[in-house]
Amino acid sequence: MRLLLVEDDPVISMALRLSLEAAGFLVEACADGEKACTLGHDEDFDAVILDLGLPRLDGLSVLRDWRQSGRSMPVIILSARGSWAEKVAGIEAGADDYLAKPFEPPELIARLRGLIRRAAGRTGNVIQAGRLSLDLFRATATYDGAPVRLSPLEFRLLDLLANAGGRPLSAGELGEHLHGTDMLDANAVEALVARLRRKIGAETIETRRGFGYVLRGLADPS
Repeated sequence: MRLLLVEDDPVISMALRLSLEAAGFLVEACADGEKACTLGHDEDFDAVILDLGLPRLDGLSVLRDWRQSGRSMPVIILSARGSWAEKVAGIEAGADDYLAKPFEPPELIARLRGLIRRAAGRTGNVIQAGRLSLDLFRATATYDGAPVRLSPLEFRLLDLLANAGGRPLSAGELGEHLHGTDMLDANAVEALVARLRRKIGAETIETRRGFGYVLRGLADPS
């Protein structure tokens, strides 16, 4: 999953980025509110971690701008401001969760995963797609009950398709979410899909000409 991390403290930002990447997230970081506002409008993120005390434009203003423009990605606010009034202001501005500093990275990661699951209409960590089963928490897969060895890039591609809920994802969308700003080109995405089909069956990933790729047999969200 692709995250936007908005934090102006370089030490905190680096520590969080390392923890999030170790947990399997793709992270783009920025340190000021104006840049964050632009990125949130122009790029697609599965969730945002947003500090409030930012230079150039404060976090609440950024969040209000996104929500007024119809941007609906899940947002967790991080802030040293821990009073109930400030938490209420964050929620009213459109935040989905609020975490006061200091906090432990595992708590942030657990909350992020929960928000992303709910945004995709799911409550559990396991997704079933026909004969394929994905455990998003453990980053493991089985096909007909047998473990499938997947590279991190292969698993992320399946994760993206699974969370699309049956909506076709183009090679461009997949390439952007798989590699962030270093976009994976369409030929590389096609090669990755072909490799996956050899592991999980050609019928599991459907190509819809002119639209993109779909994970077939997705069970109802649960």
